[in-house]
Order: sequence, then structure tokens, then C-alpha cells
Amino acid sequence: MNDRLAKLENLVDTLRGPNGCPWDREQSLPDLRAYLLEEAHELAAAIDDADPEAIREELGDLLFHIVFISRLIEQPSEGPALTEVVDILHQKMVDRHPHVFGDEVAEDSEAVHHAWETRKAQQRSGSVLSGVPSTLPALLGAYRISQKAAGVGFDWPDVAGVVAKLEEELGEVVSALAQDSSQEAVEEEVGDLLFATANLARKLGFDPESALQRANRKFKRRFEAMEARLDPAEQLSEQPLERLEELWNRAKKEDRRPS
Repeated sequence: MNDRLAKLENLVDTLRGPNGCPWDREQSLPDLRAYLLEEAHELAAAIDDADPEAIREELGDLLFHIVFISRLIEQPSEGPALTEVVDILHQKMVDRHPHVFGDEVAEDSEAVHHAWETRKAQQRSGSVLSGVPSTLPALLGAYRISQKAAGVGFDWPDVAGVVAKLEEELGEVVSALAQDSSQEAVEEEVGDLLFATANLARKLGFDPESALQRANRKFKRRFEAMEARLDPAEQLSEQPLERLEELWNRAKKEDRRPS
């Protein structure tokens, strides 16, 4: 494995060397930030598709960017940055798993998660929530924020409490609409509703971002089935609502595939 990582480091050095690629030589950390996010999303898409071959390929692309970035931040006096990255990661994981490498006992995954968040909060200066990147997609960010808050005990005791909160937030949206509130006020209430929805997903034990992605794929598949049922001369936008509902219900009835 060390040889393979060294091979990747040598590849980056060659690409950025005098006889390498002009484009690679020009890349900076801000440039690579955008590509790193793109590669991470492509890996997530491959995971959603449950495609092992694509996952391996996208993991490779992500690893390449990690090695590339590590070479950019190296200091001659400090040695290879990737070695330091691995050492820091290894020590951090050992420190955060005392129930594996130490004397602590964790009965189940919930206890592990609570101890993990508590330990991270003790080690971090500032807010418990400061570790949630602002660049996360908003729904995933809401999920991680609520996870971290729950990790230090700020949570409903059961799912019923979250459901009640969701109903409360929906009622506030309906009330804002009935009162003909400003667009900004309605937007704020819808945002609270979405945050409560992310909280419900967390409480039920799944990632709302993944759930929404599945819903997106299901809607797209069924909508495309609607379009396929039209005659070539027909335009979807010209169909009456009754016709669209009929097409949708047929597509929904015939769609038996998982999301």
C-alpha cells in the first residue's frame, strides 16, 4: 500500500513538474476545492446506484485529489504531508474509540454516537455545531446539526415529540399563508418545516439527503413514464390537468421498482 501511495505522489509530482502538464502546474488549493466537491458528489451518486465498479473508479478520483492537495501543502522541512495526514487520522480515530482501544464500555451504536459527539465537543473550542461545514447541502447540514445537538443531549425523548414539532411547523406555514404574510416570512416558516423534517429522519435512523435523492429518482422515473405515454404529436404542457393526473396514476401503478 505504501508503494502504491508513493506511486500516486510521484504521478502528481510528474504532472506538476517542468516536463509535466501546464494545467496541473497551475492548480491551486481554491481550484482543487471545487473539483474535490464534485468528485465527492460523483462518489455519492455511484453509491446511490449501488455500482461497485463505479464506486471503485470514483474512490480513485477522490484519492487522487487527496494526494494532489497533500503535495500542495507540503513543507520541505516537514516531510511528506500525506504521511502526516495518515498519522493524524490514525491517532484521532484511536482517541475517539476508547471503547475499542481503551477501557470504556459502549452498549450499542447509540451510546457510541453520544460518546463520540460529547468527546468531540470537549476537544473543540467554540460551539458544538462549529464542526458542521457551511458548504454542505442544506438538508444534509440540517441533519448533521441536529445530530450534533442530539449528541450532547439536546433532543426529543421519542419520535412522537419530533412528529408534534413537524405538525407545529406545518401549522405555522399554513397560518402564514392564511394571513397573507410576506414572502420572507413564509420562506422562514418553510425553512423551519424542512429543518423539522430533517430532524424526524434523524430520529427515525436515516439520512434525509439519501431519502430525498430516492424520492427525486422515483419522481423523475414516473414523470418520464408519463412523457413516454404521449403520442409524438402531443405536448405535455398542453394536456389538461385531468389527463396529467391519469397519466401520473398509471405511471405510479406500473412503477414497482425500488427508488
